[in-house]
Amino acid sequence: MATSRRTKRKSKTKRKILYTVLTVCMLLFSAVIVFATNLSLETKNATSKMYEPLDSEVTKNDSTKKYENAKAEDSAFTILLAGIENQEGARYGRSDVLIVATINPKTEKISMVSLPRDMKVYIPDLGYKDKINHSYANGGINYTVNTIEELLDIPIDYYVSTDFQGFEDIVDTVGGVDVDVPFTFKAQLTGSLKWKSYTEGPMFLNGNEALAYVRMRKSDPQGDMGRNLRQKQVIEEVINKATSVSNITKIDDMIADVGNNVKTNIPTSEYFGLIKMYQKIKSSPIEQLQIEGDNDTSSGSYYYIPREDSLEEVRSRLKLNLDDFGQKASSETKITTQVNDLSIGK
Repeated sequence: MATSRRTKRKSKTKRKILYTVLTVCMLLFSAVIVFATNLSLETKNATSKMYEPLDSEVTKNDSTKKYENAKAEDSAFTILLAGIENQEGARYGRSDVLIVATINPKTEKISMVSLPRDMKVYIPDLGYKDKINHSYANGGINYTVNTIEELLDIPIDYYVSTDFQGFEDIVDTVGGVDVDVPFTFKAQLTGSLKWKSYTEGPMFLNGNEALAYVRMRKSDPQGDMGRNLRQKQVIEEVINKATSVSNITKIDDMIADVGNNVKTNIPTSEYFGLIKMYQKIKSSPIEQLQIEGDNDTSSGSYYYIPREDSLEEVRSRLKLNLDDFGQKASSETKITTQVNDLSIGK
């Protein structure tokens, strides 16, 4: 009898443990469902403020658009990052930062080029050449995209534009950025107008400090080119932190924080695919491209005149990264060349 009672007590204890485990699992499962639902709703509400398709996407029968937007998770695609300087009384402001990247998930490669704000280019919507940042001043992101497609001879699938406040918000939302300052300099902060000292070596920057860091160019020995490198440095750090596992659960807060100051044509359905894709390739080195050119003040205004051979090389590299076969062919050609060189050496 005693043995029977002990067996029953053990059986009841096991059932209690099982019920407790099941209850905890159900609570956790419910919490996940609530979180996922809340995340979906919050993200949808916030992204509705950010989403702004290009004119060519709104006009369904537009035959001038060479390609439809790619499925970012499966195919190579291009993205334009535009930093906008708002001007009082102006409809559009001016583009202070323009960076174009081609991203190939299959070859796990990113190619990136910064376009100097004073570079003289043909603006198709205006019908004449001018500084590239004047394309935004005259027609916003649509004129800018059309100008860059004309300049680089590639389609721009996606864009993300932000004003200075949006940039600060993005950096602060991911918890600031760590940068390696290339040389010591001072820069004036927006808002407070205080001067901030940046010392050569590792530094941690908040949003306001990061904005001054990427905008400064007069004290940079490399001018616009040096500024472009600092911009890429900060953007890469922001993307790495924003797509990290620790920040995935904060994505709805991130989007809500920047929703008023950021515009993009990336559909909501692509967000998590982009994060998943970037986590896969973020350890791959980024191919940093540069358009070489010459300074020109002959007209009384400063222009940066791109050299045609350098521009053509950048076009080729960007196109190559959009072509899966092209990447393989390039690798095979390089290997064949190395083998031939060895043969000749023999």
